[in-house]
Amino acid sequence: MTPPHTPYTPEQDRALDRDCTTLSRHVLQQLQSFSADAQDLSAIMNRIALAGKLIARRLSQAGLVDDALGFTGTTNVQGEAVKKMDVYANDVFISVFKQSGLVCRLASEEMEHPYYIPENCPIGRHTLVYDPIDGSSNLDINLNLGSIFAIRRQEGTDENGQALDLLAPGRNQIAAGYILYGPSTMLVYSLGHGVHGFTLDPSLGEFILSHENIQTPDRGPVYSVNEGNFWQWSDGVRSYVRYVHKTEGYTARYSGALVGDFHRVLLQGGVFLYPGTQTKPKGKLRLLYEAAPLAFLAQQAGGRASDGTTDILDLTGTELHERTPLIIGSREDVNLVESFIQQAPNPQTTMELPPDSTRPTPAGQGA
Repeated sequence: MTPPHTPYTPEQDRALDRDCTTLSRHVLQQLQSFSADAQDLSAIMNRIALAGKLIARRLSQAGLVDDALGFTGTTNVQGEAVKKMDVYANDVFISVFKQSGLVCRLASEEMEHPYYIPENCPIGRHTLVYDPIDGSSNLDINLNLGSIFAIRRQEGTDENGQALDLLAPGRNQIAAGYILYGPSTMLVYSLGHGVHGFTLDPSLGEFILSHENIQTPDRGPVYSVNEGNFWQWSDGVRSYVRYVHKTEGYTARYSGALVGDFHRVLLQGGVFLYPGTQTKPKGKLRLLYEAAPLAFLAQQAGGRASDGTTDILDLTGTELHERTPLIIGSREDVNLVESFIQQAPNPQTTMELPPDSTRPTPAGQGA
């Protein structure tokens, strides 16, 4: 005789529903549609997740396998030394989208020009832009790093192969997110309907919903900035940092990996800054691959992102690898930094370096 079915308790139902909320299911729920476009976006997110799993596996073995650590001996389009893991991660993103029919182009911080996938172009009307490895200076010392991505809809025919439609403002992004490689691997994304976080369950091989509808506090205790550049900042930025030095309640946190520092601010509140310097007036971060995707997430979580005067999502680049200063995080904290910058006598001026500033930068130490 078959025993009667014992219904699950509400707590068991919620736990089971959480375990069944995979990334692909969540995308379709967000779009409230099973249309072809919704199915495509779900499939694109699945491919991004696959890239994250492959990169996470490689990182977990980085000290044990060949060609995972160290530099390649080449430089990228920005003149920066390329690490072997940068190349691997970039190739992973290309490989998972080949013959997928999902995206026609991929544009990466590591490639001078977009990578076209001709077999996808007749049907794939989306473009993936990404930074395959953010914070690669942390790799050789086993600290956290990440990947950043955004999805844009292709505008026009792009017959000249210049991908100039990607220079549109960040508000034109239809999705953005990042993958954080840390004690656990997390994927955080937004389709314009809030920000949601998924944690990789190694036993299932799936990203499972773990942080739904993330909201950044209006104000937070953390300020995250590389204070080694203090003497090269504008008067306004230095004034803000002096203010937090003498104001109770602030805590400095800076890891050298944008994804990790932004993730902290996203969850706990506060502000991350990478301002321009005397030698790099536009800063270090790329508008298309880093600043705009994270600004999209910040805005969806109730925060803000600015270059000091203009909302990042309103900026239009002049070339694919355009850089921009970045101030991102809690709305009130970003507003406060902007107020210091805009009240400075000359927001763009920088102080002369102090006399003892000629000491060399230690080998391998990033900005």
